[in-house]
Amino acid sequence: MKKKKIGIMGGTFNPIHIGHLILGQTALEQFQLDKVLFMPTKNPPHKSCDHILDDAVRAEMVGIAIKDNPNFELSTFEMDRVGITYTADTLFQLTKQNPDEEYYFIVGADSLFYIDRWKDPATIFKLSKLLAAVRGQKSNKEMLQKIAELNETFHASVELLDSPNIEISSTEIRERARKGMDVQYYVTPNVAKYIKKNNLYR
Repeated sequence: MKKKKIGIMGGTFNPIHIGHLILGQTALEQFQLDKVLFMPTKNPPHKSCDHILDDAVRAEMVGIAIKDNPNFELSTFEMDRVGITYTADTLFQLTKQNPDEEYYFIVGADSLFYIDRWKDPATIFKLSKLLAAVRGQKSNKEMLQKIAELNETFHASVELLDSPNIEISSTEIRERARKGMDVQYYVTPNVAKYIKKNNLYR
């Protein structure tokens, strides 16, 4: 039986912005995925949780942002678990529960260059294909060199996403909202309204 091809976009989504959505759509089209799961993390091991909004609020923003795309789906899989969430553990549980699915883990360049320092990277590469997007100051040459290194060390399957390099960060959006500035065009219109209505990040 042919397995379903499922993309995973993980992150704090604090808040989710158009860069996330473009990346998800690029992965969906370029690799003919059946759907992309947008999976907000609960307790990211590599980030301070001081400025992170409540789980329910971040999940609601994700739901609002993706509601018009039938190929995007909100997953609270990591939020529903107890303790710090690790990608390797998530992929292990998903693979165990859904043997008819294969997973494509979507990451930016920043994550690609540190993923070999994450918990149990061998499991991540064994249980998923990595789809990496160029971001920041990393060139395609640097990306391809890192991919070759990961392929050799972990027998990984890593592909480059042909996505535009959109330099939008959730940090920048939070700062704009804190100052009372408009965040439209950084996020979807409904997410912008939600942030303003609920006075988030102020």
